[in-house]
Amino acid sequence: MAQSAERAGDGGRRARVFLDGYNLALDQGTGVATYARNLSFALQRLGCEVGVLYGTRSRPSPNPLIQEIAFFDERMREPPPWLTVLRRARRMLRAPIGERAARVPVSGQVITATFRDRLPHFDEIWNVHDLFQQAHAQFRVAGQRLRVRLEPRPGLMHWTYPLPLLVPGARNLYTLHDLVPLRLPYTTLDNKRRYFRLNRLLGRVADHIVTVSEASRRDIVSLLGVPEERVTNTYQAVEIPRKFMDAPMPAVRAEVQGSFGLEPGRYWLFFGAIEPKKNVGRLIQAFLASGVEGPLVIVGKKAWKSEQELRLLFDDHIRYLVQEGDSLRTRHRIMLLDYAPFRLLVGLIRGARAVLFPSLYEGFGLPALEAMLLGTPVVTSNTASMPEVVGEAALTVDPYDISALVQAIQALDGDAELRARLAHAGPRRAALFSPERYAARLAALYARLGVPLDAPQAAPPLALAAE
Repeated sequence: MAQSAERAGDGGRRARVFLDGYNLALDQGTGVATYARNLSFALQRLGCEVGVLYGTRSRPSPNPLIQEIAFFDERMREPPPWLTVLRRARRMLRAPIGERAARVPVSGQVITATFRDRLPHFDEIWNVHDLFQQAHAQFRVAGQRLRVRLEPRPGLMHWTYPLPLLVPGARNLYTLHDLVPLRLPYTTLDNKRRYFRLNRLLGRVADHIVTVSEASRRDIVSLLGVPEERVTNTYQAVEIPRKFMDAPMPAVRAEVQGSFGLEPGRYWLFFGAIEPKKNVGRLIQAFLASGVEGPLVIVGKKAWKSEQELRLLFDDHIRYLVQEGDSLRTRHRIMLLDYAPFRLLVGLIRGARAVLFPSLYEGFGLPALEAMLLGTPVVTSNTASMPEVVGEAALTVDPYDISALVQAIQALDGDAELRARLAHAGPRRAALFSPERYAARLAALYARLGVPLDAPQAAPPLALAAE
């Protein structure tokens, strides 16, 4: 569990910066959750007093222990639908006043070791019952942001996702990671009209918009009409604990073999959600057509339209790549894992012949950088943010072109020197997105907005292009 940091400097007051826990719910593990956690650690490096605002189903209690227990209980029951509707309607009547956040006491009496890897750094945890659902309900009805009162209020509220929320009296920043629902509307389940209205509203009223790549920044300016000076790209940080990165390779080999029956260097890997944007269907087609040895290991939860992405494995009527009677053999060439603990996932990445990540569109593309940081060759897309993020340290292809993907897989498989070059170049490229560089970019942005922080000494240049 994160511990409270010492006060910076000579005991002077630290900048009080809050972020939301929208994607930090204890049962989630998304790329945006990783962004929020890394943001919290960057704020710790900069000497901030860090608060995290959650919106769980737990309610305030006069008993501090009960309140702490309720916050960490993931099994709280949903009320009947009629009661939920009634409560939300009553809360909407109080919209001009807003919601009052309650501080969650974290005394250590509740054992939270289970959540250690998912908790951000924090000095304070605050909660509003059902906050994010209530905010979206109010935006659907009234088209307005829901006010949240924090006492004492922070100087800056950094929302890590486009949420219809604000903290009055604080500077409100919003991170827009990408505009995939507008650029590739057929790949997401969002209500596109509502998504567009919310992002346009935030572009007008936010104190500033933050994003994670130049590709996303261009989209925000062109699609939402936000002035360029109101959008800043800070990129993201890529970081993997040293205890996982430095684990001896013989131990990694034994773990991968013992857990999955895989021989390091003899399998290929994709990790991420199985959904249309990730392009898993074309990846499977290309892998099967490439004829390379070893299985393709796919690690990821099945999301929207996952059955369509995986149809080549499970639909025995499909014959355009799988010949009659070969479907069982084909399935043996693909290993599906819904989940792997982070320690095991790092081992899988380190042992892979290459990581294949041909996503159709990414705001940043963290999986590719994580693989590069670990020295594993990567094949990824030449679209959106991927070229600016991976540079020359990965093979990039048109993700819609199955033949190009086939050729890239075959090239990596047959060229040991190419694999060695990419394995050497990957960590050097990933170092441009180190936590220290990310903290320096963040400090420069906050300072421009009137929130001076203790930036790291010898801060690197802000613009990646200059590096």
